[in-house]
Amino acid sequence: MKKLFVMMLTLTMVVVLFAGASAADTFVFKHGFDLDYPPYSYINDEGETGGFDVELAKAVCDYYGWEYEAVPFNWDAKDLELNAGSCDCIWSGFTINGREDDYLWSIAYSDNTQMIMVKKDSGIKTLADLAGKVVGVQTATSAYDLLNDEEGQAELCKTFQSLEVYETYTIAFNDLKAGAVDALAIDVTSGNFLMSGQTDYEFLEEALGSEQYGIGFRKDDTELRDQVNDALMALVENGTYDEIGKKYPEIYDYLCLGK
Repeated sequence: MKKLFVMMLTLTMVVVLFAGASAADTFVFKHGFDLDYPPYSYINDEGETGGFDVELAKAVCDYYGWEYEAVPFNWDAKDLELNAGSCDCIWSGFTINGREDDYLWSIAYSDNTQMIMVKKDSGIKTLADLAGKVVGVQTATSAYDLLNDEEGQAELCKTFQSLEVYETYTIAFNDLKAGAVDALAIDVTSGNFLMSGQTDYEFLEEALGSEQYGIGFRKDDTELRDQVNDALMALVENGTYDEIGKKYPEIYDYLCLGK
């Protein structure tokens, strides 16, 4: 009886040690993203994460059997979070163009365009009509960079009455509704999401610029970047990328992998 007890105790210890080793071997993928950048990433009123980039990151984790960890932050804190090791990447409608040397980039997974959004009855029909107007933009975005870049749209920005900088486009859009700003400089996919179900807003025909979205890693994380790239292409092949994209009609036509 004593021998049987010892054997059972030994077996239990082996099982516990094996389970502990398996848990220790599970990689935790810490996904850093803007907490309010729909349709790519957001936290809803119930505290749940959602968005195209969030779902795609979770699909990458499912593909490898990694544990997914959400690391939401205010967008202007993204570099601090990445460099501190709080997250493994910045993956949230993140523009490659103009930042090529600042991060180690994944393959581009979405095209995009920077546009001007206005109320249809605003009388603003061209970029020239923005002279003397109040224009809103989210901080640390491509639109913000374009409007402050002498090689971009800085000359256009100088014609504005003012450029109002917001923490999120959700707040900026509410101010457009209220008439606190006359226009928003915003990427077309996020703008499409904000305007969905509403008929009082439109984009000007003239674009501010074009871009591509990718995933930004720390420069020495080549192995992780390559693993994510391989998973993305596998998700294209098995249809998961397209399946997730169809949930977000505002961005679906701009998805570029496998096309």
